[in-house]
Formats: sequence, C-alpha cells, structure tokens
Amino acid sequence: MQGNNDLRELTMRVEAILYLKAQPLTLAELAALAGTAPETVELALIELLNDYAHRQTALEIVQIDNRYSLQLKSAFQELVQSLVPVELGVGAQRTLALIAFRGSIRQSEVIELRGSSAYQHIQELLTLGLIQRRRDSQSRSYILQVTERFHQYFQVDQLPTTEGDRGGDSRTH
Repeated sequence: MQGNNDLRELTMRVEAILYLKAQPLTLAELAALAGTAPETVELALIELLNDYAHRQTALEIVQIDNRYSLQLKSAFQELVQSLVPVELGVGAQRTLALIAFRGSIRQSEVIELRGSSAYQHIQELLTLGLIQRRRDSQSRSYILQVTERFHQYFQVDQLPTTEGDRGGDSRTH
C-alpha cells in the first residue's frame, strides 16, 4: 500500500512542478526537479494523464515532442484572451515581429535567428493565440504564422507579403 501512496505523492509533485514552471519540460527535467528517476516520473505522468482524462477540468496535460506541460484546454483560450490583457516582453515582441514580418517561417529558422529563448516566446505566443503552427511537410520543423487574433489585436487588416509592398501598405492603422 505504501507504493501507491508514494506514486500518488509523486504524481501530485509532478503536477505542481508543471503548474509552477509553466513551460514544457522533458522527463529528465521533471525527474531532476522531482528528485527521482525519469522512469518513476514517467509512471507519475501516466497516472496524471489518466487522471486528467477522466475528470471535468479546464486544464490538461499536453505532450509536445518529448516535453510535457500543464495548460488550459483550448476551449477556454478565448476566455483567457478576453480577461487577461496581452503583455509581451521585449523578446517575445521581437519573435512575434519576425514571424509577422516573414508571414510564414519555419520554427527552426526563428530559433536560429532569435536564439533558444525563442522556444519560450513561441509557446507564449501560441498560448495567447497570436500565432499558429503546423507541421512542415518538407522538414521536421513547424511552420509559424500570425493568426486572426494577431490581426484583430494589433488592428492590422493584412501584412504586406512582398518586398515591394513593405513600405506603404495603407491597410494598416
């Protein structure tokens, strides 16, 4: 019976870590923060995934590539966006500007140009609904683009798409 209590306690610890870190973490990172082996954290994650799948909650555990995060279900993103004003740090603003300027850009290219901190900026921009991403069929990366929410929030009808248009698009206000 002690084993079940230990696993339940670790499951709650992993949930707390995901909540407090507020960013995707690998099994190794979770294990280091929880002070246990990755295999044990994996068991706790399975338990947590199962728990969230069977309860009515606004939160979910999401796995993206080899990282796990605790986030608000997409059905509640509109509520967050209406209640929480967008406050972007300078780094996230610059990452967003790069994506908007290019119109469509590979995530790997953004990381190359902006550095590894852009991973966190991209996650923040996705959470705020300012960008979207889809798998690139020609590489292992994602393609990033601004969303309709970006256009609404910044009151921009459409961004210029060609070099010649960049200087004077009268549709922006």
